[in-house]
Amino acid sequence: MKALLLALLATAPADLPRKGEPPITALTKRSGGERPAEQLALRFEAADLAFEVLPDTRRLNGVATLTFTTTAPLSRLLIDLDRNLAVNAVSIDGAPLRPGSWSNPEGRLAIALPRPLAAGRRVTARIAYGGTPHVAVNAPWDDGVVWAKTPDGKPWFATTAQGYGCDLFWPCLDFPTAEPAEVTLRITVPKGLKAPSNGVLLGVDTLPDGRTRWNWRVKRPNTYAVALNVAPYEEVTGTYRSRYGNTIPLIYWYLPGDRSKAEKLFAEFAPTLDFFETLIGPYPFGDEKVGVVNTPHLGMEHQTINAYGNAYKKGPEGFDWLFHHEFAHEWFGNQLTAANWDDYWLHESFGSYMQPLYGRWREGEARYAALMAIQRETIRNRVPIVRDRLLSGDDVYEEENGGPAGDSYVKGSWMLHSLRNRLGARASSDASRVAFDGRADPGPGNFRRRYGSHREFQGLVKQVTGRDYGWFFDVYLRQAALPELVETRSPGRIALRWIAPAGLPFPMPVEVQVGDSVQRLTMADGTGSLAVPADAHVVVDPHARILRRSVAIEELQAWRAAQARAAE
Repeated sequence: MKALLLALLATAPADLPRKGEPPITALTKRSGGERPAEQLALRFEAADLAFEVLPDTRRLNGVATLTFTTTAPLSRLLIDLDRNLAVNAVSIDGAPLRPGSWSNPEGRLAIALPRPLAAGRRVTARIAYGGTPHVAVNAPWDDGVVWAKTPDGKPWFATTAQGYGCDLFWPCLDFPTAEPAEVTLRITVPKGLKAPSNGVLLGVDTLPDGRTRWNWRVKRPNTYAVALNVAPYEEVTGTYRSRYGNTIPLIYWYLPGDRSKAEKLFAEFAPTLDFFETLIGPYPFGDEKVGVVNTPHLGMEHQTINAYGNAYKKGPEGFDWLFHHEFAHEWFGNQLTAANWDDYWLHESFGSYMQPLYGRWREGEARYAALMAIQRETIRNRVPIVRDRLLSGDDVYEEENGGPAGDSYVKGSWMLHSLRNRLGARASSDASRVAFDGRADPGPGNFRRRYGSHREFQGLVKQVTGRDYGWFFDVYLRQAALPELVETRSPGRIALRWIAPAGLPFPMPVEVQVGDSVQRLTMADGTGSLAVPADAHVVVDPHARILRRSVAIEELQAWRAAQARAAE
Protein backbone atom coordinates (compact mmCIF):
# COMPACT_ATOMS: atom_id res chain seq x y z
CA MET A 1 0.00 0.00 0.00
CA LYS A 2 2.82 2.41 0.89
CA ALA A 3 4.48 1.78 -2.47
CA LEU A 4 1.19 2.48 -4.23
CA LEU A 5 0.77 5.79 -2.41
CA LEU A 6 4.29 6.84 -3.30
CA ALA A 7 3.63 6.00 -6.94
CA LEU A 8 0.45 8.05 -6.91
CA LEU A 9 2.22 11.01 -5.33
CA ALA A 10 4.92 10.84 -7.97
CA THR A 11 2.32 11.57 -10.65
CA ALA A 12 0.17 13.99 -8.66
CA PRO A 13 -0.87 17.32 -10.19
CA ALA A 14 1.77 19.06 -8.09
CA ASP A 15 4.39 17.47 -10.32
CA LEU A 16 2.75 18.67 -13.49
CA PRO A 17 3.84 21.92 -15.15
CA ARG A 18 2.39 25.05 -13.60
CA LYS A 19 1.73 28.46 -15.12
CA GLY A 20 4.83 29.80 -16.86
CA GLU A 21 6.42 26.32 -17.07
CA PRO A 22 8.45 25.18 -18.81
CA PRO A 23 10.10 28.53 -19.52
CA ILE A 24 10.49 29.67 -23.10
CA THR A 25 13.34 31.50 -24.78
CA ALA A 26 13.27 35.14 -25.87
CA LEU A 27 13.24 33.92 -29.46
CA THR A 28 10.13 31.80 -28.94
CA LYS A 29 8.39 34.63 -27.10
CA ARG A 30 9.13 37.02 -29.96
CA SER A 31 6.65 36.93 -32.85
CA GLY A 32 7.27 38.91 -36.03
CA GLY A 33 10.08 41.43 -36.33
CA GLU A 34 13.23 40.77 -38.33
CA ARG A 35 13.50 37.42 -40.11
CA PRO A 36 16.58 35.53 -41.33
CA ALA A 37 17.17 35.28 -45.07
CA GLU A 38 16.41 31.54 -45.06
CA GLN A 39 12.85 32.21 -43.88
CA LEU A 40 12.35 35.05 -46.32
CA ALA A 41 13.23 32.57 -49.08
CA LEU A 42 10.28 30.29 -48.27
CA ARG A 43 6.68 30.43 -49.46
CA PHE A 44 4.52 28.33 -47.14
CA GLU A 45 2.28 26.10 -49.29
CA ALA A 46 0.71 23.66 -46.84
CA ALA A 47 0.89 22.22 -43.34
CA ASP A 48 -0.45 18.83 -42.26
CA LEU A 49 -0.48 18.88 -38.46
CA ALA A 50 -1.15 15.72 -36.45
CA PHE A 51 -1.52 16.30 -32.69
CA GLU A 52 -1.94 13.96 -29.74
CA VAL A 53 -3.27 15.78 -26.66
CA LEU A 54 -2.50 14.00 -23.35
CA PRO A 55 -4.27 15.84 -20.49
CA ASP A 56 -3.21 13.40 -17.75
CA THR A 57 0.48 14.13 -18.29
CA ARG A 58 0.01 17.59 -19.84
CA ARG A 59 1.99 16.53 -22.85
CA LEU A 60 1.57 17.32 -26.52
CA ASN A 61 2.95 15.13 -29.31
CA GLY A 62 2.92 16.15 -32.94
CA VAL A 63 3.91 15.27 -36.47
CA ALA A 64 4.07 18.26 -38.80
CA THR A 65 4.40 17.83 -42.55
CA LEU A 66 5.30 21.21 -44.01
CA THR A 67 5.52 22.03 -47.72
CA PHE A 68 7.39 25.08 -48.99
CA THR A 69 8.43 26.58 -52.31
CA THR A 70 11.84 28.25 -52.35
CA THR A 71 12.21 31.76 -53.74
CA ALA A 72 16.01 31.75 -53.45
CA PRO A 73 18.73 29.07 -53.17
CA LEU A 74 18.76 27.30 -49.78
CA SER A 75 21.02 24.87 -47.98
CA ARG A 76 19.01 24.64 -44.76
CA LEU A 77 15.52 25.21 -43.40
CA LEU A 78 14.91 27.49 -40.41
CA ILE A 79 11.57 26.76 -38.76
CA ASP A 80 10.29 28.30 -35.53
CA LEU A 81 9.46 25.80 -32.76
CA ASP A 82 9.65 25.99 -28.96
CA ARG A 83 12.67 23.96 -27.88
CA ASN A 84 10.59 22.39 -25.08
CA LEU A 85 8.97 20.30 -27.81
CA ALA A 86 11.87 18.02 -28.63
CA VAL A 87 12.29 16.92 -32.24
CA ASN A 88 12.54 13.15 -32.53
CA ALA A 89 12.80 12.65 -36.27
CA VAL A 90 13.00 14.68 -39.47
CA SER A 91 12.65 13.66 -43.08
CA ILE A 92 13.02 15.74 -46.23
CA ASP A 93 10.92 14.76 -49.25
CA GLY A 94 10.33 11.37 -47.66
CA ALA A 95 14.00 10.61 -46.90
CA PRO A 96 14.84 10.34 -43.17
CA LEU A 97 17.70 12.51 -41.92
CA ARG A 98 20.42 11.27 -39.58
CA PRO A 99 20.32 12.54 -35.99
CA GLY A 100 22.60 15.54 -35.85
CA SER A 101 21.18 16.93 -39.10
CA TRP A 102 18.99 19.26 -37.07
CA SER A 103 19.35 21.38 -33.95
CA ASN A 104 17.16 23.71 -31.95
CA PRO A 105 19.12 25.47 -29.20
CA GLU A 106 16.97 28.61 -28.84
CA GLY A 107 13.60 27.94 -30.48
CA ARG A 108 14.47 28.07 -34.18
CA LEU A 109 14.85 24.59 -35.64
CA ALA A 110 17.72 24.43 -38.14
CA ILE A 111 17.53 21.52 -40.60
CA ALA A 112 20.51 20.86 -42.87
CA LEU A 113 19.18 19.84 -46.29
CA PRO A 114 20.63 16.69 -47.89
CA ARG A 115 21.45 18.83 -50.93
CA PRO A 116 21.12 22.55 -51.72
CA LEU A 117 17.89 23.67 -53.33
CA ALA A 118 17.63 26.08 -56.20
CA ALA A 119 15.01 28.82 -56.29
CA GLY A 120 11.59 27.62 -57.40
CA ARG A 121 11.90 24.14 -55.89
CA ARG A 122 9.25 22.54 -53.69
CA VAL A 123 10.42 20.86 -50.49
CA THR A 124 8.50 18.90 -47.84
CA ALA A 125 9.76 18.52 -44.28
CA ARG A 126 8.21 15.98 -41.90
CA ILE A 127 8.96 16.81 -38.26
CA ALA A 128 8.04 14.48 -35.39
CA TYR A 129 8.19 16.19 -32.01
CA GLY A 130 6.70 16.18 -28.54
CA GLY A 131 7.04 17.37 -24.99
CA THR A 132 5.53 19.64 -22.40
CA PRO A 133 4.22 22.83 -23.99
CA HIS A 134 4.56 26.16 -22.21
CA VAL A 135 1.63 26.82 -19.85
CA ALA A 136 0.19 30.31 -20.18
CA VAL A 137 0.51 32.53 -17.11
CA ASN A 138 -2.56 34.62 -17.84
CA ALA A 139 -4.12 33.62 -21.14
CA PRO A 140 -4.80 35.18 -23.56
CA TRP A 141 -2.53 38.09 -22.57
CA ASP A 142 0.37 35.74 -21.87
CA ASP A 143 0.33 32.92 -24.38
CA GLY A 144 0.74 29.20 -24.17
CA VAL A 145 -1.57 26.30 -23.46
CA VAL A 146 -4.27 26.16 -20.80
CA TRP A 147 -4.90 22.91 -18.91
CA ALA A 148 -8.13 23.14 -16.93
CA LYS A 149 -11.07 21.12 -15.69
CA THR A 150 -14.74 21.48 -16.55
CA PRO A 151 -17.16 21.96 -13.60
CA ASP A 152 -17.69 18.20 -13.52
CA GLY A 153 -13.95 17.47 -13.50
CA LYS A 154 -13.33 16.54 -17.15
CA PRO A 155 -10.25 17.75 -19.11
CA TRP A 156 -10.55 21.19 -20.68
CA PHE A 157 -7.68 22.31 -22.90
CA ALA A 158 -6.98 25.27 -25.18
CA THR A 159 -4.14 27.04 -26.97
CA THR A 160 -3.56 30.76 -27.38
CA ALA A 161 -0.66 32.20 -29.35
CA GLN A 162 -1.36 35.70 -30.63
CA GLY A 163 1.46 37.45 -28.79
CA TYR A 164 4.16 34.76 -28.70
CA GLY A 165 3.25 33.01 -31.93
CA CYS A 166 2.41 29.67 -33.48
CA ASP A 167 5.78 28.12 -32.56
CA LEU A 168 4.47 27.54 -29.03
CA PHE A 169 2.89 24.29 -30.23
CA TRP A 170 3.58 23.69 -33.93
CA PRO A 171 6.54 24.22 -36.30
CA CYS A 172 5.86 27.33 -38.36
CA LEU A 173 7.23 30.58 -39.73
CA ASP A 174 6.28 32.96 -36.96
CA PHE A 175 5.55 36.10 -38.95
CA PRO A 176 2.22 37.72 -39.96
CA THR A 177 2.67 37.25 -43.71
CA ALA A 178 3.94 33.65 -43.45
CA GLU A 179 0.49 32.08 -43.64
CA PRO A 180 0.28 28.64 -45.23
CA ALA A 181 -2.11 28.33 -48.15
CA GLU A 182 -3.78 25.35 -46.47
CA VAL A 183 -3.61 23.62 -43.10
CA THR A 184 -4.93 20.15 -42.26
CA LEU A 185 -5.30 19.33 -38.56
CA ARG A 186 -5.61 15.80 -37.17
CA ILE A 187 -6.24 16.03 -33.42
CA THR A 188 -6.31 12.87 -31.32
CA VAL A 189 -7.97 13.17 -27.90
CA PRO A 190 -9.01 10.83 -25.08
CA LYS A 191 -12.32 8.99 -25.20
CA GLY A 192 -15.35 11.18 -24.49
CA LEU A 193 -13.69 14.43 -25.55
CA LYS A 194 -14.12 16.53 -28.68
CA ALA A 195 -11.63 18.73 -30.56
CA PRO A 196 -13.26 21.58 -32.51
CA SER A 197 -10.78 23.48 -34.64
CA ASN A 198 -10.37 25.70 -37.69
CA GLY A 199 -12.10 25.30 -41.02
CA VAL A 200 -14.21 22.37 -42.24
CA LEU A 201 -14.61 19.06 -40.44
CA LEU A 202 -13.43 16.26 -42.72
CA GLY A 203 -14.53 13.52 -40.35
CA VAL A 204 -14.01 11.93 -36.96
CA ASP A 205 -12.15 8.63 -36.62
CA THR A 206 -12.69 6.35 -33.63
CA LEU A 207 -9.50 4.49 -32.74
CA PRO A 208 -9.43 0.93 -31.35
CA ASP A 209 -8.72 2.17 -27.80
CA GLY A 210 -11.74 4.52 -27.83
CA ARG A 211 -9.83 7.70 -28.53
CA THR A 212 -11.06 9.91 -31.37
CA ARG A 213 -9.20 11.77 -34.11
CA TRP A 214 -10.78 14.99 -35.35
CA ASN A 215 -9.79 15.97 -38.88
CA TRP A 216 -10.08 19.58 -40.07
CA ARG A 217 -8.99 21.60 -43.09
CA VAL A 218 -8.69 25.38 -43.28
CA LYS A 219 -7.56 27.71 -46.06
CA ARG A 220 -4.96 30.43 -45.44
CA PRO A 221 -5.22 30.67 -41.67
CA ASN A 222 -3.41 33.35 -39.77
CA THR A 223 -0.63 31.35 -38.08
CA TYR A 224 -1.51 32.44 -34.55
CA ALA A 225 -5.17 31.66 -35.30
CA VAL A 226 -4.56 27.90 -35.63
CA ALA A 227 -6.11 26.56 -32.44
CA LEU A 228 -6.59 23.37 -30.43
CA ASN A 229 -9.63 23.07 -28.14
CA VAL A 230 -10.45 19.93 -26.18
CA ALA A 231 -13.35 19.24 -23.80
CA PRO A 232 -16.52 17.10 -23.56
CA TYR A 233 -18.29 19.69 -25.69
CA GLU A 234 -21.90 19.76 -26.75
CA GLU A 235 -23.13 21.76 -29.75
CA VAL A 236 -25.72 24.24 -30.88
CA THR A 237 -25.93 24.37 -34.67
CA GLY A 238 -27.80 26.23 -37.36
CA THR A 239 -27.40 28.03 -40.67
CA TYR A 240 -27.41 31.65 -41.75
CA ARG A 241 -28.84 32.82 -45.06
CA SER A 242 -26.54 35.66 -46.05
CA ARG A 243 -27.79 38.82 -47.73
CA TYR A 244 -25.23 37.85 -50.41
CA GLY A 245 -27.15 34.68 -51.21
CA ASN A 246 -24.89 32.02 -49.68
CA THR A 247 -25.70 29.83 -46.69
CA ILE A 248 -23.19 29.67 -43.81
CA PRO A 249 -23.00 26.93 -41.15
CA LEU A 250 -23.14 28.18 -37.54
CA ILE A 251 -21.76 26.11 -34.64
CA TYR A 252 -21.20 26.85 -30.96
CA TRP A 253 -19.38 24.28 -28.80
CA TYR A 254 -20.27 24.67 -25.12
CA LEU A 255 -19.75 22.78 -21.88
CA PRO A 256 -22.37 20.30 -20.65
CA GLY A 257 -24.92 21.94 -18.36
CA ASP A 258 -24.85 25.31 -20.13
CA ARG A 259 -27.48 24.62 -22.80
CA SER A 260 -29.80 27.54 -22.03
CA LYS A 261 -26.92 30.03 -21.79
CA ALA A 262 -25.40 28.62 -24.96
CA GLU A 263 -28.65 29.03 -26.89
CA LYS A 264 -28.91 32.69 -25.86
CA LEU A 265 -25.36 33.39 -27.05
CA PHE A 266 -25.99 31.44 -30.24
CA ALA A 267 -29.02 33.65 -30.92
CA GLU A 268 -26.58 36.55 -31.33
CA PHE A 269 -24.74 34.92 -34.23
CA ALA A 270 -27.17 35.74 -37.06
CA PRO A 271 -27.88 39.41 -36.23
CA THR A 272 -24.17 40.03 -35.67
CA LEU A 273 -23.39 38.50 -39.06
CA ASP A 274 -26.02 40.70 -40.70
CA PHE A 275 -24.46 43.79 -39.13
CA PHE A 276 -20.96 42.99 -40.37
CA GLU A 277 -22.07 41.92 -43.83
CA THR A 278 -24.06 45.14 -44.20
CA LEU A 279 -21.33 47.45 -42.96
CA ILE A 280 -18.13 45.77 -44.20
CA GLY A 281 -18.87 42.97 -46.62
CA PRO A 282 -19.39 39.21 -46.88
CA TYR A 283 -18.26 36.92 -44.11
CA PRO A 284 -14.80 35.93 -45.38
CA PHE A 285 -15.05 32.21 -44.56
CA GLY A 286 -18.60 31.44 -45.57
CA ASP A 287 -17.54 28.24 -47.34
CA GLU A 288 -16.18 26.92 -44.01
CA LYS A 289 -18.18 28.00 -40.96
CA VAL A 290 -18.87 30.48 -38.23
CA GLY A 291 -17.48 28.60 -35.26
CA VAL A 292 -17.24 29.61 -31.59
CA VAL A 293 -15.95 27.46 -28.73
CA ASN A 294 -16.17 27.92 -24.97
CA THR A 295 -12.62 28.17 -23.58
CA PRO A 296 -10.97 28.33 -20.13
CA HIS A 297 -9.51 31.74 -21.07
CA LEU A 298 -11.28 34.97 -22.01
CA GLY A 299 -11.13 34.91 -25.81
CA MET A 300 -9.17 35.06 -29.06
CA GLU A 301 -9.86 35.49 -32.78
CA HIS A 302 -9.03 31.96 -33.92
CA GLN A 303 -10.17 31.82 -37.55
CA THR A 304 -13.59 30.11 -37.82
CA ILE A 305 -13.27 28.84 -34.23
CA ASN A 306 -13.27 31.98 -32.09
CA ALA A 307 -12.51 31.41 -28.43
CA TYR A 308 -15.18 32.59 -26.00
CA GLY A 309 -14.71 32.63 -22.22
CA ASN A 310 -16.82 35.58 -21.03
CA ALA A 311 -19.00 33.42 -18.75
CA TYR A 312 -22.16 34.63 -20.52
CA LYS A 313 -21.98 37.96 -18.68
CA LYS A 314 -24.77 40.46 -19.18
CA GLY A 315 -24.26 44.15 -19.89
CA PRO A 316 -26.43 47.18 -20.53
CA GLU A 317 -25.56 47.13 -24.24
CA GLY A 318 -27.72 44.02 -24.70
CA PHE A 319 -25.12 41.92 -26.52
CA ASP A 320 -22.01 40.01 -25.51
CA TRP A 321 -19.15 42.40 -26.21
CA LEU A 322 -16.49 39.67 -26.06
CA PHE A 323 -18.20 37.47 -28.63
CA HIS A 324 -18.74 40.52 -30.82
CA HIS A 325 -15.15 41.75 -30.54
CA GLU A 326 -13.57 38.41 -31.35
CA PHE A 327 -15.98 37.86 -34.21
CA ALA A 328 -15.05 41.27 -35.64
CA HIS A 329 -11.54 39.90 -36.10
CA GLU A 330 -12.77 37.52 -38.78
CA TRP A 331 -12.65 40.66 -40.96
CA PHE A 332 -10.05 42.71 -39.07
CA GLY A 333 -7.18 40.35 -38.37
CA ASN A 334 -8.09 37.15 -40.22
CA GLN A 335 -9.34 38.49 -43.58
CA LEU A 336 -7.06 41.53 -43.43
CA THR A 337 -3.85 40.81 -41.54
CA ALA A 338 -1.29 43.45 -40.63
CA ALA A 339 1.79 42.89 -42.75
CA ASN A 340 3.90 44.14 -39.84
CA TRP A 341 2.95 44.14 -36.16
CA ASP A 342 3.51 47.90 -36.23
CA ASP A 343 0.06 47.96 -37.86
CA TYR A 344 -1.56 45.91 -35.11
CA TRP A 345 -4.11 48.73 -34.80
CA LEU A 346 -5.73 47.52 -38.04
CA HIS A 347 -6.84 44.47 -36.06
CA GLU A 348 -7.74 45.99 -32.73
CA SER A 349 -8.91 49.52 -33.50
CA PHE A 350 -11.45 48.30 -36.03
CA GLY A 351 -12.32 45.34 -33.80
CA SER A 352 -13.01 47.70 -30.87
CA TYR A 353 -14.88 50.29 -32.91
CA MET A 354 -17.36 47.70 -34.10
CA GLN A 355 -18.97 47.38 -30.64
CA PRO A 356 -20.14 51.03 -30.45
CA LEU A 357 -21.22 50.84 -34.10
CA TYR A 358 -23.24 47.73 -33.31
CA GLY A 359 -24.75 49.54 -30.34
CA ARG A 360 -25.85 52.29 -32.75
CA TRP A 361 -27.18 49.65 -35.18
CA ARG A 362 -29.31 48.13 -32.42
CA GLU A 363 -30.38 51.10 -30.30
CA GLY A 364 -29.28 54.38 -31.86
CA GLU A 365 -27.04 57.28 -30.95
CA ALA A 366 -27.41 57.13 -27.17
CA ARG A 367 -25.96 53.62 -26.94
CA TYR A 368 -23.19 54.51 -29.40
CA ALA A 369 -22.22 57.55 -27.33
CA ALA A 370 -22.27 55.56 -24.08
CA LEU A 371 -19.94 52.89 -25.46
CA MET A 372 -17.58 55.46 -26.97
CA ALA A 373 -17.44 57.30 -23.63
CA ILE A 374 -16.31 54.13 -21.84
CA GLN A 375 -13.44 53.72 -24.31
CA ARG A 376 -12.44 57.39 -24.06
CA GLU A 377 -11.62 57.14 -20.36
CA THR A 378 -8.92 54.53 -20.99
CA ILE A 379 -6.85 56.26 -23.71
CA ARG A 380 -3.28 56.71 -22.40
CA ASN A 381 -1.44 58.71 -25.11
CA ARG A 382 1.98 57.51 -23.91
CA VAL A 383 3.49 56.59 -27.27
CA PRO A 384 2.39 56.76 -30.93
CA ILE A 385 0.16 53.99 -32.26
CA VAL A 386 2.63 53.32 -35.09
CA ARG A 387 6.40 53.80 -35.28
CA ASP A 388 7.01 53.13 -38.99
CA ARG A 389 9.44 50.27 -38.53
CA LEU A 390 9.40 46.48 -38.42
CA LEU A 391 8.22 45.38 -34.97
CA SER A 392 7.40 42.21 -33.08
CA GLY A 393 4.10 41.54 -31.35
CA ASP A 394 5.57 42.30 -27.93
CA ASP A 395 7.06 45.56 -29.23
CA VAL A 396 3.51 46.72 -29.85
CA TYR A 397 1.40 44.95 -27.25
CA GLU A 398 3.57 45.50 -24.17
CA GLU A 399 3.92 48.93 -22.53
CA GLU A 400 7.23 47.92 -20.95
CA ASN A 401 8.61 47.42 -24.48
CA GLY A 402 7.53 50.91 -25.51
CA GLY A 403 4.38 49.76 -27.26
CA PRO A 404 0.99 51.52 -27.43
CA ALA A 405 -0.69 48.47 -25.83
CA GLY A 406 -4.33 49.37 -25.10
CA ASP A 407 -4.21 52.49 -27.25
CA SER A 408 -4.09 50.18 -30.28
CA TYR A 409 -7.65 49.34 -29.25
CA VAL A 410 -9.31 52.41 -27.76
CA LYS A 411 -7.35 55.35 -29.16
CA GLY A 412 -7.52 53.75 -32.59
CA SER A 413 -11.26 53.24 -32.13
CA TRP A 414 -11.72 56.92 -31.33
CA MET A 415 -9.54 57.84 -34.30
CA LEU A 416 -11.92 55.85 -36.52
CA HIS A 417 -14.85 57.60 -34.84
CA SER A 418 -13.30 60.97 -35.72
CA LEU A 419 -12.56 59.80 -39.26
CA ARG A 420 -16.12 58.59 -39.75
CA ASN A 421 -17.48 61.94 -38.62
CA ARG A 422 -15.04 63.80 -40.87
CA LEU A 423 -15.65 61.73 -44.01
CA GLY A 424 -19.28 60.78 -43.45
CA ALA A 425 -20.60 57.28 -42.82
CA ARG A 426 -20.73 56.32 -46.50
CA ALA A 427 -17.16 57.27 -47.40
CA SER A 428 -15.81 55.77 -44.18
CA SER A 429 -17.55 52.44 -44.85
CA ASP A 430 -16.38 52.46 -48.48
CA ALA A 431 -12.76 52.95 -47.41
CA SER A 432 -13.04 50.14 -44.85
CA ARG A 433 -14.67 47.80 -47.36
CA VAL A 434 -11.89 48.35 -49.92
CA ALA A 435 -9.23 47.96 -47.22
CA PHE A 436 -10.54 44.67 -45.94
CA ASP A 437 -11.97 43.07 -49.03
CA GLY A 438 -9.65 44.59 -51.65
CA ARG A 439 -12.54 45.80 -53.80
CA ALA A 440 -15.60 48.04 -53.61
CA ASP A 441 -18.06 45.28 -54.61
CA PRO A 442 -17.11 42.20 -52.55
CA GLY A 443 -19.19 39.05 -52.87
CA PRO A 444 -18.77 35.44 -51.77
CA GLY A 445 -15.68 34.01 -53.44
CA ASN A 446 -14.64 37.15 -55.37
CA PHE A 447 -11.99 38.43 -52.95
CA ARG A 448 -8.84 37.03 -51.37
CA ARG A 449 -7.00 37.32 -48.08
CA ARG A 450 -5.01 40.54 -47.77
CA TYR A 451 -2.10 42.05 -45.86
CA GLY A 452 -2.37 45.73 -45.03
CA SER A 453 -0.59 48.68 -43.49
CA HIS A 454 -1.46 52.10 -42.15
CA ARG A 455 0.03 53.78 -45.20
CA GLU A 456 -2.08 51.63 -47.50
CA PHE A 457 -5.20 52.52 -45.52
CA GLN A 458 -4.28 56.20 -45.67
CA GLY A 459 -3.98 55.85 -49.45
CA LEU A 460 -7.36 54.12 -49.69
CA VAL A 461 -9.01 56.98 -47.81
CA LYS A 462 -7.51 59.35 -50.38
CA GLN A 463 -8.68 57.07 -53.20
CA VAL A 464 -12.26 56.97 -51.92
CA THR A 465 -12.58 60.66 -50.98
CA GLY A 466 -10.30 62.31 -53.54
CA ARG A 467 -8.59 64.20 -50.68
CA ASP A 468 -5.32 63.74 -48.84
CA TYR A 469 -5.87 63.10 -45.13
CA GLY A 470 -2.20 62.70 -44.31
CA TRP A 471 -2.52 65.45 -41.70
CA PHE A 472 -5.15 63.38 -39.88
CA PHE A 473 -3.06 60.18 -39.71
CA ASP A 474 0.15 62.09 -38.94
CA VAL A 475 -1.39 63.40 -35.74
CA TYR A 476 -3.46 60.44 -34.56
CA LEU A 477 -1.21 57.54 -35.59
CA ARG A 478 2.30 58.97 -35.52
CA GLN A 479 2.14 61.23 -32.46
CA ALA A 480 1.54 60.32 -28.84
CA ALA A 481 -0.19 63.47 -27.63
CA LEU A 482 -3.67 64.45 -28.74
CA PRO A 483 -4.50 67.71 -30.52
CA GLU A 484 -5.76 70.40 -28.18
CA LEU A 485 -8.58 72.79 -29.04
CA VAL A 486 -8.06 76.18 -27.39
CA GLU A 487 -11.15 78.36 -26.88
CA THR A 488 -11.00 82.11 -26.43
CA ARG A 489 -14.12 84.16 -25.59
CA SER A 490 -14.34 87.87 -26.18
CA PRO A 491 -17.35 90.16 -26.23
CA GLY A 492 -19.56 88.95 -29.06
CA ARG A 493 -17.15 86.28 -30.41
CA ILE A 494 -15.59 82.90 -29.75
CA ALA A 495 -12.26 81.97 -31.35
CA LEU A 496 -10.93 78.42 -31.70
CA ARG A 497 -7.37 77.27 -32.41
CA TRP A 498 -5.94 73.79 -32.84
CA ILE A 499 -2.59 73.02 -31.20
CA ALA A 500 -1.31 69.75 -32.61
CA PRO A 501 1.73 67.84 -31.31
CA ALA A 502 5.07 68.69 -32.97
CA GLY A 503 3.45 71.78 -34.48
CA LEU A 504 1.76 69.68 -37.17
CA PRO A 505 -1.12 71.09 -39.22
CA PHE A 506 -4.56 69.96 -38.09
CA PRO A 507 -7.36 71.51 -40.18
CA MET A 508 -10.14 69.57 -38.46
CA PRO A 509 -13.58 71.23 -38.79
CA VAL A 510 -15.37 71.86 -35.50
CA GLU A 511 -19.06 72.13 -34.70
CA VAL A 512 -20.15 74.86 -32.29
CA GLN A 513 -23.55 74.96 -30.65
CA VAL A 514 -24.86 78.43 -29.91
CA GLY A 515 -28.15 78.18 -28.06
CA ASP A 516 -30.19 75.68 -30.06
CA SER A 517 -28.27 76.18 -33.30
CA VAL A 518 -25.21 74.19 -34.42
CA GLN A 519 -22.71 75.78 -36.83
CA ARG A 520 -19.60 74.34 -38.42
CA LEU A 521 -16.23 76.08 -38.54
CA THR A 522 -13.99 74.82 -41.36
CA MET A 523 -10.71 75.53 -39.47
CA ALA A 524 -8.81 75.35 -42.76
CA ASP A 525 -5.67 76.87 -41.23
CA GLY A 526 -6.32 75.38 -37.81
CA THR A 527 -8.23 78.42 -36.59
CA GLY A 528 -11.76 79.71 -36.73
CA SER A 529 -14.09 82.17 -35.05
CA LEU A 530 -17.77 82.80 -34.70
CA ALA A 531 -19.88 85.75 -33.67
CA VAL A 532 -22.02 84.91 -30.65
CA PRO A 533 -24.31 86.97 -28.45
CA ALA A 534 -22.66 87.99 -25.22
CA ASP A 535 -25.14 86.01 -23.10
CA ALA A 536 -25.26 82.94 -25.37
CA HIS A 537 -24.65 79.42 -24.09
CA VAL A 538 -21.90 77.90 -26.23
CA VAL A 539 -20.84 74.24 -26.49
CA VAL A 540 -17.84 73.32 -28.65
CA ASP A 541 -18.02 69.93 -30.39
CA PRO A 542 -21.42 69.22 -28.77
CA HIS A 543 -21.69 65.68 -30.14
CA ALA A 544 -18.09 64.71 -29.22
CA ARG A 545 -17.18 63.96 -32.82
CA ILE A 546 -13.45 64.64 -32.43
CA LEU A 547 -10.74 62.88 -30.43
CA ARG A 548 -8.93 65.70 -28.63
CA ARG A 549 -7.24 66.44 -25.36
CA SER A 550 -9.47 66.37 -22.27
CA VAL A 551 -8.09 67.81 -19.04
CA ALA A 552 -11.00 66.21 -17.15
CA ILE A 553 -10.04 62.73 -18.33
CA GLU A 554 -6.36 63.33 -17.58
CA GLU A 555 -7.30 64.33 -14.02
CA LEU A 556 -9.57 61.29 -13.70
CA GLN A 557 -6.78 58.97 -14.78
CA ALA A 558 -4.32 60.59 -12.37
CA TRP A 559 -6.82 60.23 -9.51
CA ARG A 560 -7.42 56.57 -10.33
CA ALA A 561 -3.68 55.92 -10.43
CA ALA A 562 -3.25 57.59 -7.02
CA GLN A 563 -6.11 55.51 -5.60
CA ALA A 564 -4.49 52.34 -6.89
CA ARG A 565 -1.12 53.25 -5.37
CA ALA A 566 -2.74 54.01 -2.02
CA ALA A 567 -4.44 50.63 -2.03
CA GLU A 568 -1.17 48.73 -2.55
